[in-house]
Amino acid sequence: MSRPGDFWSRRKAAVEAEAKAEALVAEEQIVAEQQAELEDKTDTEILAEFDLPDPDALQPGDDVSGFMAKAVPDRLRRRALRRLWRLNPVLANVDGLIDYGEDYTDAACVIENLQTAYQVGKGMMAHVEALAAQAEAEAETTEEPEEAASEPEAEPLPEPVVMAETEEPEIEEPEADLPPAPRRMTFEFEGQPHDRT
Repeated sequence: MSRPGDFWSRRKAAVEAEAKAEALVAEEQIVAEQQAELEDKTDTEILAEFDLPDPDALQPGDDVSGFMAKAVPDRLRRRALRRLWRLNPVLANVDGLIDYGEDYTDAACVIENLQTAYQVGKGMMAHVEALAAQAEAEAETTEEPEEAASEPEAEPLPEPVVMAETEEPEIEEPEADLPPAPRRMTFEFEGQPHDRT
């Protein structure tokens, strides 16, 4: 008997995984070649080749499974799904209770040609420095006339009033709250009270 984790079991599983991966790559390559051939054709030619109806002319109850084949280009698949969503009232009428029905990305709120003083790695430094330079310039222009003007004599401050100290009455602290005395629970069965013991 061989253990499930021995060398040959792992080797057999690895060979099977390699074979599946090779088959998947070959299938994807075939689909990619078909997609490249279909890129040059128009939508009407592709619909005729796959025997599919016009996606814009679909009616309620029409089968759209033919558009889900891997060989059908994405643009036709999207047109068919868009038409299906418009026809189906369950999909077309969104009730507004879905959590992520709105566009909450920043792109929805960005103002065109928005300018900011923020710089990556520096933050708002340039803006703050400009404001500081402007404040210094304003301070220099306001200091010159003050120096030229004569300083008025300062008025003497009134003397502070001394308050007489009074003794505050002592406040008696209330007695500590005592916990309530324990009580016994009583139950009544068929009209007769019984104490729980």
